[in-house]
Amino acid sequence: MTKQIGIAATFIIFLLLFTGVGIYSATRKQSTTTDYLLASRNVNPWLTALSAMATGQSGLLFIGQVGFAYKIGISSLWLTIGWVIGDYLAWYFVFKRLRQMSEETASDTVSSFLSQNVKGSRAIAIISAFITIAFLGSYAAAQLVAGSKALNVVFGWNYHLGIILGAVIVVIYCFSGGIRASIWTDAVQAIIMVGSLLMLLVVAVASCGGTGQLWQSLATIDPALIDWNSSQQPWGFLPFFIGWIVAGFGVVGQPHIMVRAMAIDSAENINFARNLKTGLGLLNSISATGIGLTARVLMPNLMASGDPELALPYLSLELLPVVLVGLILAGLFSATISTADSQILSCSAALTQDIFPNAAKSYKLAKIGTLIVTSVILAIALTGSNNVFSLVTFSWSALASGLGPLLILRVWQRSVTFSTAIAMMGIGITTALIWNLKFNLSSAIYEVLPGMAAGLTVYGIALLFSNRSQLLRF
Repeated sequence: MTKQIGIAATFIIFLLLFTGVGIYSATRKQSTTTDYLLASRNVNPWLTALSAMATGQSGLLFIGQVGFAYKIGISSLWLTIGWVIGDYLAWYFVFKRLRQMSEETASDTVSSFLSQNVKGSRAIAIISAFITIAFLGSYAAAQLVAGSKALNVVFGWNYHLGIILGAVIVVIYCFSGGIRASIWTDAVQAIIMVGSLLMLLVVAVASCGGTGQLWQSLATIDPALIDWNSSQQPWGFLPFFIGWIVAGFGVVGQPHIMVRAMAIDSAENINFARNLKTGLGLLNSISATGIGLTARVLMPNLMASGDPELALPYLSLELLPVVLVGLILAGLFSATISTADSQILSCSAALTQDIFPNAAKSYKLAKIGTLIVTSVILAIALTGSNNVFSLVTFSWSALASGLGPLLILRVWQRSVTFSTAIAMMGIGITTALIWNLKFNLSSAIYEVLPGMAAGLTVYGIALLFSNRSQLLRF
């Protein structure tokens, strides 16, 4: 009981820190929707990088990725490497131009940017907004579930209590300062994420007897755990790896991350933010993979009689003193909250700016939209699946497939007709869903690749027919 009180005290201190930063950000706010949604496009590149990292990695890192490494072994690192390559390419080719083009077109949301200068723009904005709310809402629900899983392990709380606590904290600092509060708290949370993961990794490896002994122990448990070309890649390594590169590139379809590019103070600072974000994100992912591998050695029973996604909180309880367990728990919980708040803001922006444009300039209605969206996401989290990895990867793929191809074309100022835009979104998402649910091929090639390829193929076919019809006129 004393141990739980000490952990709770440390955890609460960090929660108050996050909430305090969010509330303090309100001193810089302006009561406009552009400030609420984009922080007046004046965010420091350091904050942009830290926020993008914290938002992008989320509960998937602490819960999903650790659990994946626990089950699969060292080959799970290929997922990280592929993802980082794809993410870097997206920042390199898309983010800078999005910052420039979104300001030129005065677009405050991804959906409004997608619909600029297109006949039938209202329908495109509405459909893309519904896609955002449906899949980004599920994604946000997964973050609340991830945080509640950790609280359940440490304190024995019912899952529902942790989910509700996360939702309440998100609302408090979203209401205080909008996207600025989200970005500022993300930056603090990112630093805690990096520090807590590295600390636990060092302690866990030492407990295994060092890296050499860890490797030998994994080989004894199952030689596949140290096989870089795992049998978990049914079509072989190359299709699997390319699939995850495209998955990382699928960040172009994630409104909660793309909005950071739209909010940075200058397009010229994108390169610095990209490099800092990539370096810290890679460090975090390697740390999470290492923690999953050490947990497989130190806590082998989770595979048969537990939940591998809870390896990190179990390991921290086993190896760390009370204060540091509170730090780890705060790092995990902050990872989930830093993503959930961004996603909730993106969903509420889609609701109030794109679906109901009459509310677009109302600061008050923007806040009401945040409250409505949070209530819906809370309901999804309380009634949905507890598998964080599958929830996040599925939502990511749908958004990447539905919005990503169209955003790439719009960023590079390619003309897209109304019917082509609608077909691209619909066929992209449908392909990803069929690939995952009908054919069950995601373990061979992650469904972002066929989903985005299908969307771009629709555009290619439309372009071909358009050129042919123009030739026939002559």
